[in-house]
Order: sequence, then structure tokens, then C-alpha cells
Amino acid sequence: MEDSKIIDLYFERSQSAIKETHEKYGHYCHTIAYNVLYSYEDAEECVNDTYLRAWKSIPPHRPSRLSAFLGKITRNLALDRYDSRTAKKRECPLELALEEISECVPDVSAERESDGGVLRDAINSFLASLPRRTRIIFMQRYWYLSSISEISASLGISESNVKVILMRTRKKFKEFLEKEEIFI
Repeated sequence: MEDSKIIDLYFERSQSAIKETHEKYGHYCHTIAYNVLYSYEDAEECVNDTYLRAWKSIPPHRPSRLSAFLGKITRNLALDRYDSRTAKKRECPLELALEEISECVPDVSAERESDGGVLRDAINSFLASLPRRTRIIFMQRYWYLSSISEISASLGISESNVKVILMRTRKKFKEFLEKEEIFI
């Protein structure tokens, strides 16, 4: 079913909106949550919470891209669940990925609400400037929080190649943000 039809079901308050969302995006949302939590049960709970949040948000909100809307909700719920269940544990895949990118990204919690759009636009501009494969690797690592080995296997390249691409892309990203005067 097309996304616009699914969104219309939410606006009609039809229970089939959840069913259709699950059929089309259940696996996608579960993968995002699982990559953060590494727990099937916790990932399932996040996916179910995602459907509830979508139900509460649509209407009045009409997302332009349902997949991105659901992915963002799922990711945020999974990160919240991760924070609540860990007490400063280090060296897990999530901590490693966040530590890698933290050198590049400014502390958005310190930014004013209005400046958030500037950072979002800068990130989108940077991503658009990357070659397709590099963009995929960067997004898989830092948005979907996939491991180096998962990225390597999905693209059929060596883990060391993935690491080098990520290192170079982080360096370019930091330089890009500095050039845009978005300071760390």
C-alpha cells in the first residue's frame, strides 16, 4: 500500500493503519531498534511504541516521508530505552559509533531550538555531496548504527575499507561543519 493511503488511514482513525504500517515498515523499524538495543524483545517493544506514537501524531501531523518519520521515532525510542537500561557501560557497538561521530558533531543540546534547522540543513547538504556508496556507509553507521562487519557484509567490501571510508568521511564532515561555521 502506498504511504499516502496509509497516512489517510491514520487520518480516518482506522485500526488498519497500524496493520498496514506493520506490514510495510515493521522489519525496517525492527532493524533500526535492534541495531541500537541488540535485544529482540526490546526492539519489538520499540516498534510497538513507534506505532502508538505514530497513531498519536498522525493527525494532525502529515509526514512527507512515512519511512523517515517512523525511522526517526523508532531510533529515538530505542536510544531512550538504551539510555535507561545502561549505566555508563562502555565498548558496546552503540557507544563506539557515537564516540566516533562525537568528534564531528556539535553538542545539539546546547544549541537553541532555532539553530537545530541550521545543523539539519548542513548535514543534509553534506550527505548530498557524498558519493552514493560513501553516503550509504556513513548513514548505516551513524543513523542506523550498524556494525562495521554488518556494513562490510552488506556492501561486499572489507571491514578495513569501511573503517577507512568512515574515518575520511568523518574528517570531511568536521571540515565541512567548520567551513559552515557550525562549531563543535
